[in-house]
Amino acid sequence: MRRRDPAIGTLSRGLTAAALMALGATPGFAGPTLRDPNPPAEQRVLPYPGNLPPCADSLVFGDIAATFAHRESEYWGSTLAIVSFDRVSETGYRTHGRSYIPRRYCEGEALFNDGQRRHVVYNIGESLGMFGIGFGVTWCVEGLDRNHAFSPNCRVAGP
Repeated sequence: MRRRDPAIGTLSRGLTAAALMALGATPGFAGPTLRDPNPPAEQRVLPYPGNLPPCADSLVFGDIAATFAHRESEYWGSTLAIVSFDRVSETGYRTHGRSYIPRRYCEGEALFNDGQRRHVVYNIGESLGMFGIGFGVTWCVEGLDRNHAFSPNCRVAGP
């Protein structure tokens, strides 16, 4: 039976450690570079420049009114429709941080064809339109969130 010399094991471990350290110091084997894990949306590969329409934009109102009327007629069998908007104000812009998709948060009053005024909460998100083209609008009408998607009282649609 052959006996091993303990000094050879120590030498072998020392050489292995030195070789690994040398590889770690080589530029081709360097570890990951330290970067900001959450870069601003403007610095991504596909950047978001943050260009959003204002809260009182007619295209935003048209989108909300059209999708509201469609939802009411198709899902709830109602003829309720939005006639006009007023008292519109911005409640936040990019409130979740610079590394997220830019959003503008808004609220206002809407006049409906039944004569009622209801509070509307909505947000405008960049590149959230169809196929990622243009802006997208997520909205909620207080008192008409029948499936409670934005409960309580449309707070989830806001900042």
